[in-house]
Amino acid sequence: MAEDRTYDVIIIGTGAGGGTLAHRLAASGRRILLLERGGYLPRERDNWESTAVFVQGKYRADEFWKDQHGRAFPPELNYYVGGNTKFYGAALFRLRPEDFGELRHQDGISPAWPIRYEDLEPYYTRAEHLYLVHGRHGEDPTCGPTSAQYAYPPVQHEPRIQQLSDDLEKRGLHPFHLPIGVNLTQDEYGRATRSSVCIRCDRVDGFPCLVNGKSDAQVICVDPALEHDNVELVTHAHVQRLETDPTGRTVTDVVTTVGEPGGTASTVTYRGHIVVVACGALNSALLLLRSAGERHPNGLANSSDVVGRHYMRHNNLALMAVSKEPNDTRFQKTLAMNDWYLGSDDWDFPLGGIQMLGKSDADQIHGEAPRWAGALSPDMPFEVLAHHAVDFWLCGEDLPAPENRVTVDKDGGVRLALDEQNNTAGVERLRHKLQSMLGHLGMHEHHLLPHSLYLHKNMPIGATAHQAGTVRFGTDPRSSALDVHCKAHDLDNLYVVDTSFFPSIGAVNPSLTAMANALRVGDHITDRLS
Repeated sequence: MAEDRTYDVIIIGTGAGGGTLAHRLAASGRRILLLERGGYLPRERDNWESTAVFVQGKYRADEFWKDQHGRAFPPELNYYVGGNTKFYGAALFRLRPEDFGELRHQDGISPAWPIRYEDLEPYYTRAEHLYLVHGRHGEDPTCGPTSAQYAYPPVQHEPRIQQLSDDLEKRGLHPFHLPIGVNLTQDEYGRATRSSVCIRCDRVDGFPCLVNGKSDAQVICVDPALEHDNVELVTHAHVQRLETDPTGRTVTDVVTTVGEPGGTASTVTYRGHIVVVACGALNSALLLLRSAGERHPNGLANSSDVVGRHYMRHNNLALMAVSKEPNDTRFQKTLAMNDWYLGSDDWDFPLGGIQMLGKSDADQIHGEAPRWAGALSPDMPFEVLAHHAVDFWLCGEDLPAPENRVTVDKDGGVRLALDEQNNTAGVERLRHKLQSMLGHLGMHEHHLLPHSLYLHKNMPIGATAHQAGTVRFGTDPRSSALDVHCKAHDLDNLYVVDTSFFPSIGAVNPSLTAMANALRVGDHITDRLS
């Protein structure tokens, strides 16, 4: 093995987990290699075109998987430096303290974590500051204790969203400023200043940011890490399998196909003293399953048979209401509400949370038209509807059923089994709560339309944006793949630091928890290297 292909740490994946870990380790002076399956996302006008991003799916991975019935579908995956954070909405929430304990839902139990909220809290603060999160701790009554305020003030509401916040408060509810990662400097009126990187446009949610104003993992972590001479990045590097020494206790070889699409590819083997898998919950599990060998016949790190199982992706509803007055908002993603996160006066189980989506435009609405046939007045043109649209994201907890799993077929194909009705009653009740308030919020009471196009899905199973749980951590090697430091029970030098480690998913976006945990694991790896 050539000396220049041996590293202290190899990180596979550059998203919320892998990118953040690379940033944490960059200053260590240790030789670190980042392997990214894709390349840098091209900066082009289509980055901000709704038709290209949402209707055509220009930047989604060109691959198809099968569901448990053998039906093909395109998963919502993006292979670029920065991972799926290039397209996320940068809503960076903490899990609630209760999410770390056992929670009872109508359809089952959300299991407890092997660490507490207090263990992760300092890393939440570090991740919030690193990713430039704008918000105000103390507004959301369901949030846990915090050791420090956000480093940046909340993004101010535009007039229509401020009115929505005021109307919710009049109903005795507790709307708050959504915590969002953007490189924004505001003037006294909330407008982007001349020196602000973020221009406060309507393209933050679901679009890659053309001006690098969104706090994605590439901009915040990977590019700064690469300023250190000891950190290297290889793009278009698709890791095929991990191989171990004869004892099966140490990963020795990272076997990788390197080459741009359409070009000549070659197989390159890298060696790392520590190997970190951070490909996203689905692809991390697939890599471990594809790395089966004599010592690990069921897949690497899988003596417990949990790898690939307990897949979760939230029970999400993207909805569009129609305001009676025009909604001139551009940067709409500034408000959230968790009043029914853990239950309500008429329901003993958690419902979830409500937050704003990016603002709909006429192209997105035109793409939804076939699904909305008969639901709207024919004399309301798309442009008028878009001008009155108010967009909501409802998020409920998905439960970690072992039958919800990703597997590899004998021919190498991917199969994803999913019960799409798992614990959906809570988020449906959340929808009814919102529907019942529309008239009091200045909106048409009978227009709350499903925004399926926004979820990038031809089939419901394809919405994998909030994927989690396939390589869960825990204290018992019989029921978990990773220990509390996210090191594989079965191996001495293998870690997993994306959302795979989640034993439960809560009902908030998982990105900040992945980032905070990567910083936590980064501290552990730093101590180990020293």
